[in-house]
Amino acid sequence: MTEELLLAGCLKNDAASQEALYKRFSPRMLGVCYRFAKNKEDAEDMLQEGFIKVFTQIHQYRSEGALEGWIRRIMVHTCINILKKNKKFSDSVDITYAHSVHVREEMIPSIMQAKQVVESIRLLPLGYRTVLNLYAIEGFSHREIGELLDIEESTSRSQYTRAKAMLEDILLKKKIIQKSKPKIAIASASAIL
Repeated sequence: MTEELLLAGCLKNDAASQEALYKRFSPRMLGVCYRFAKNKEDAEDMLQEGFIKVFTQIHQYRSEGALEGWIRRIMVHTCINILKKNKKFSDSVDITYAHSVHVREEMIPSIMQAKQVVESIRLLPLGYRTVLNLYAIEGFSHREIGELLDIEESTSRSQYTRAKAMLEDILLKKKIIQKSKPKIAIASASAIL
């Protein structure tokens, strides 16, 4: 079924069209939710809530960009809203990670390592993980992140820097990267998502 037919059916609240749209996009959107969630169950809850929003807001889609991009943006905003209900993003973690502001970004050597990086990102504290995902993977600016999370732009920058340093420490401890090798490029991990 083409996107145009799916959209037309969803606009008419046709259950079969909604199911087809869900089946087409849910695997990729679950990956988006999974990066923000603490566990798989939370990611699935975020996905469900996100698709409810997709179906209730489908009339707002103007076909000016890719449907998948529009859905992805709703998923990201849904994840952020869920996280905001449960946690303040201005909370800080251990300041000892602030000393590593000199993180250089290079290419991740393999897809396997990229998957390990994504799993390691999930080990970061909520605020760090969220800012890192929004900035490095979703492409939001620090100003936009500040507005989304109700934090200062400087807090977003600081948390991103600390998240990269903490992630590097995790990757070193897991022996995914070595001190003698170049540092990781967070944005490269988005290629596998």
